Amino acid sequence: MMGYGYGDMGLMWLWMLGWSVLLLAGLAALVWVIARLASGGGRSPDNRPGSARSILDERYARGEIDDEEYRTRRETLG
Repeated sequence: MMGYGYGDMGLMWLWMLGWSVLLLAGLAALVWVIARLASGGGRSPDNRPGSARSILDERYARGEIDDEEYRTRRETLG
């Protein structure tokens, strides 16, 4: 009389519960990653637009300051 009892149901419910928890954890992680990327959290703090470091890099790229001044100011910023 195989398959007519509830003997294996406990194991099946355990697997279903485990996969459900794993699926929900994966979805939560995906939402967290998308939210972090959308808010700009993936950038380093000193390279965000408008930071002193990014402004210095832009000025150097445009040729407004020379190599020596760029290095000096970069060391000052840290």
